[in-house]
Order: sequence, then structure tokens, then C-alpha cells
Amino acid sequence: MLNVNPETVCFLIAKARAFHGKEEVVIPDVPDSPADDWARQALADHADDATFMEFKTTIEDLEPDQQQAVVALMWLGRGEFNVEEWEDALQEASDGWTEATAEYLIAHPMLADDLLEGLVLLGYSCEA
Repeated sequence: MLNVNPETVCFLIAKARAFHGKEEVVIPDVPDSPADDWARQALADHADDATFMEFKTTIEDLEPDQQQAVVALMWLGRGEFNVEEWEDALQEASDGWTEATAEYLIAHPMLADDLLEGLVLLGYSCEA
């Protein structure tokens, strides 16, 4: 069902929590501009952040279909899709995939919680 290793998702969750927990990281709830690249604009000041770079490298090391699964997992976790609509979520993530997946994901302040909830809904966890 999930074509990305749950341990990888748990690593991404940890990195997202660490990144979003930093005081200097501010990501607007609503984009300041209607441009499609608002996530990149919001993250421009954090391009050299070590935590963000680890997160980004991990995402970029995944195959496109695995990146799409992480995006779909976030959507599932925040209630945009339910478990029965998992294939639809994957298809939508595939249709909208870009090389800026890491920026898109990390720009969501609740990413860690949403990914964890998505994992739980699919029967996985981050507990050792």
C-alpha cells in the first residue's frame, strides 16, 4: 500500500519537527503571493539550514513515485483524503508532482503531525 519505507517517513517527521521548532523559521499560514512557488519564497531564508538540507536531500533521494506517496500521506493525515481514497491521493500527487517536493512539504507547518497521522491511518507507526 505505501511504496516508501515508513522508517524514511519517520526520519522526515523528525526533521520536520526539528525544522519547524526553530524560532527563526516563519512560514505564513496563507501565501503572501499567489505565485506557484510560494513555498520556495517562504523558505529562501533557510536554504543553508542543516536540518532543512537533510530533509531536502532525503526527499530528493526518493524516486518520484515515493515523493508523491509522501505528499499523499500528508494529505491523508490532514483529512483531504480518507484511507479508501488512497489511490486517488496518489494519483493527484502524481499529477501535480514537481521537483520542488521538499519545499512544498516543509512549507506546511503541521507537516510532521500530518505525516504521522497518515502513517497511523495506513497502519504504520514511528515507534521502535
